[in-house]
Amino acid sequence: MRRGLIVAGLLLVLVAVGTMIVRKEQVLRTGLPVYLRLVPVDPRSLIQGDYMALRYEIESQAPPDRLVAKGRIVIRRDERGVGSYVRLDDGAPLAEGECFLVYRKRGQPRLGAESFFFEEGQGPRYAQARYALLRVAPSGDSVLVDLRGENLEELPRLEKGK
Repeated sequence: MRRGLIVAGLLLVLVAVGTMIVRKEQVLRTGLPVYLRLVPVDPRSLIQGDYMALRYEIESQAPPDRLVAKGRIVIRRDERGVGSYVRLDDGAPLAEGECFLVYRKRGQPRLGAESFFFEEGQGPRYAQARYALLRVAPSGDSVLVDLRGENLEELPRLEKGK
C-alpha cells in the first residue's frame, strides 16, 4: 500500500509539472508579443551565477491600495508592441490594442519572471537591456522570452573570452 501511494504521488507530480510545461509552451507559440520597459537592477549573483534581476516600469504604476493578492492589469500595446499601464482589470471589456497581464502582489505587483539567467560572460551584453520581451496569452499569463535593447533590437552576442 505504501509503495502504491508513493508511485501515485510521483505520477501526480509528473502530470502537474507536465501540464505546466505544456501551458507555457502554448503561450510561447501563440502568445501576443509584448515589450515591457525595465527598471535597472543589480545583474549578478555569486551563488546562482550570471543573471539579471528584473523589475518592470509598469509594476509601480498600479494603485497599491487597490491591489489584490492575485489579479490582472490591463495594458495597451503601441505600434511597436510596447506595453503601457492602463488600469486594473475591473471587468470592463478590452479596447483595441489592450490585453491582460497577470500579477501577484508582493508589496508591488510582480508580473511573473523576476530574473533572467544567461550564459557566463554575457553580463555586459545584458547590462544594455532596456526592455523585456514577453509572450502573453489572452488570459494574461505570460512567459519571458528575451531581453532587448533601447530600440527593441536583439542584444549583440559577445564572443567567448571578451
